[in-house]
Amino acid sequence: MALDYGDSKIGIAISDPMQIIAKPLKTLDNTTNQDILLNLNKIILDHEVQKIVVGLPVTLKNKHSIQTEKTILFIDFLKNNISIPVDSYDERLSSKIAIQSLVTQGVKTGHNKKEIDKTAAAIFLQNYLDDKSK
Repeated sequence: MALDYGDSKIGIAISDPMQIIAKPLKTLDNTTNQDILLNLNKIILDHEVQKIVVGLPVTLKNKHSIQTEKTILFIDFLKNNISIPVDSYDERLSSKIAIQSLVTQGVKTGHNKKEIDKTAAAIFLQNYLDDKSK
């Protein structure tokens, strides 16, 4: 399962059981940590998730931003509160690629941030799976 962490939303994608294909699943509102844990634990059980990969938003100059630091805190929170492994993966440009992909499919992206977030999660999850299989 991949998480695209943001201040207001968390995009979620999952892979098939053989960990070959990633697909967007849903978007959660980033409310309280307890609500996030409840939702994530339900998804973990329902989809038999074995690992969480959180997108790490590193700048194009390979530097940490404020959002990178917030995401690292979120990753640490997950590692301390979720019973499966949590990893991070460079998610650079995944939102831009997600927008391009959605526009190509005819999906309006202007007010559809939820679609962008879960699609971005699927994009970097697919990259993670592809890298893992090499």
